[in-house]
Amino acid sequence: MIDSRSVKTTGAAEGRGFDGGKKVKGRKHHIVTDILGLLLKVKVHAANIHDTVAGGNVIRQAMEKYPSLTSVTGDACYRKTFEEFAAALGLTVEIVERIIGAGWVILPKRWRVERTFAWMGGSRRLLKDYEISTDSMENMIMFSHMATLLNRLDVF
Repeated sequence: MIDSRSVKTTGAAEGRGFDGGKKVKGRKHHIVTDILGLLLKVKVHAANIHDTVAGGNVIRQAMEKYPSLTSVTGDACYRKTFEEFAAALGLTVEIVERIIGAGWVILPKRWRVERTFAWMGGSRRLLKDYEISTDSMENMIMFSHMATLLNRLDVF
């Protein structure tokens, strides 16, 4: 599953942009997860890059690391360009649509990637992007996710 979220940054951050849809000046955190919500790939980039363009780069890097990937699920913003790019990689793309007129409902499969973002929300350091470089923010996301998983093991 693939998704992104926009996060505000501090003034000294590299790769900073304005996300017109969310009205946020900062960066986007793009993640690819498996069906359990575990992170496979994280990419941080300027918020002004659209999801269909940036998602292609993220899924390509995930495919390089995990060549057994066969399909990807995304929301409606991953249409057209992303679908063509994923098809060129040999992936099948499933777009999960919102159910119109149903109010707030849990979308099938999509809740898993949203749950991963909720886990990231438990780390105060990830609520605002304080890092100057995008690489260090990607590492902070991975460290936070590892800490979350270790806490869930309940062995310490």
